[in-house]
This record gives sequence, C-alpha cells and structure tokens, in this order.
Amino acid sequence: MFEGSVFMRRSVVIGALSASVLLAGCQAVNTTSGGAVGVERKQYMFSMLSTDEVNQMYAQSYQQTLGEASTKGMLDKTSATAKRVQAIADRLIVQAPKFRPDAAQWKWEVNLIKSDELNANCGPGGKIIFYTGLIDKLKLTDDEIAAVMGHEIAHALREHGREAMSKAYGVEMARQGAGALFGLGQDSLALADTVVQYSMTLPNSRSNENEADLIGLELAARAGYNPNAAISLWNKMTEASGGSQPEFMSTHPASSSRIASLQAAIPKVMPLYEQARK
Repeated sequence: MFEGSVFMRRSVVIGALSASVLLAGCQAVNTTSGGAVGVERKQYMFSMLSTDEVNQMYAQSYQQTLGEASTKGMLDKTSATAKRVQAIADRLIVQAPKFRPDAAQWKWEVNLIKSDELNANCGPGGKIIFYTGLIDKLKLTDDEIAAVMGHEIAHALREHGREAMSKAYGVEMARQGAGALFGLGQDSLALADTVVQYSMTLPNSRSNENEADLIGLELAARAGYNPNAAISLWNKMTEASGGSQPEFMSTHPASSSRIASLQAAIPKVMPLYEQARK
C-alpha cells in the first residue's frame, strides 16, 4: 500500500513536471490549414526540435533504407507498377501546398520496394515508400493507392511524428530533470533513431489517424481520385487482417468508427473531386 502510494505520488509529480516542461518548451502551431474537411486542431511542438532538423534526420534514414533495398535487388524504379505509383504521387504532391504552402519546397521522393509487406509510409519532409505487397495482394486500384498515399502524406503534412516526439521528450526531460536535454545525451544517432520510431513504426493516436484520414481524403479528391475508394481500401484492409495483422494496420490502428467518419466526410470533398475530373 505504501509503495503504491509512493509510486502514485511519483507519477503525479512526473506528470506535473511533464506538463510544465511541455508548456515551457513547446509552442502552439498550425501545421496545416483546415481545408474543406475542417482539421483545425492546434498542435504543440518542442521549439528545440525544428521541422528542418526532423526532416534532415529522417532523410538520412530514408536513404539508408533505399540503399539496403537496392543492395538486395528490391528497389524498383522501372516497372509499370513503379511508374504507376510515381504518377499517382505526382498528382497528390501538387495538392499538398493547399494545406501547407512550404510543402512546395520539400524534397519529395517516391520509391517502390519489392516486398510482400502490406505497408506504405510517408516520412517527414515528403519521403514516400510503397511496398509491392500492398498493391499486389490487395489488388489496389489507382484510387485506392491514392487513398493510402494521401493518408500517409497527411501524416507528414501534419508532422504527427514530430508532435509525438515533442510529447515524449517532455516526459523524458521531466524524468531526468529539465537540465538533462531530452535524456538522449550527446548521441545524435539515438535522436535520429527516435525520429524514425515516431515517424514510421509507432502507432498513431486516434485523433492523428482521423486527421490523416480526412486530409488524405481531400488530397485524393483534389487530385481527381474518387474519395469513395477510401471505404473500399479499409474494407480490404479489414479483410486482410483476418489471419495476421498487416504492418500498415499495426502502425495505423483502425477503429469501428473509421469508415463511418470517412463516409460522413465524403460529401464535403466530392465537389472537389468532380471539379478535378472536368
């Protein structure tokens, strides 16, 4: 009983310190405009962890991933599928500045990796990777590929990885004392690993997932891709998860309300899709 009380008091203290550190070290930002889907939530980012720093660190990891894939003969730049993915990405990327103008200056990259993984991601700064397994096993249409890619691009535009890192650093600083910066010492490699972890491999919060769904839906519609494909995509994902959970779904947790939320937003973006198709 006593030990439990001490633990609870310690947790309360750490929580209070975390809140104070976050308030002191974070700044409220609007990474994107609300768009037709109305994503307006303010985000709190650690001021000492800039967008450019995160983008640069992730770019290094991205190039390492591509290098390893190339060495194994898994990097696909010439197939019809690779050209198809690139063409879809080009149309979506053009629409990204509608949500944040500085995305026009990002060094966007799109690469296809030959792998059975049902996975795709877009890291900080617009670094996109698609895996052939996602396309081939689920027999994705262009509209469905655009739904996946739009969702992933939305995570990058909203800087959800940097936001999660900011929260984690606030907790770590509180634990180790505000004077021990981040609790990661001098090792920049550890920081870079953390960028990858929070940008690629850890599940996103439900609110972040909802934001990515909505912004991704609008990006695809603006690019001339049918927003209804988001529904068929997630139905396919749900079916694919019957045996073992696809990697994409393990880092992008679905909820029972996800499809309902998308269906409710489709009427908001349908005029954009119809306009793009003219």
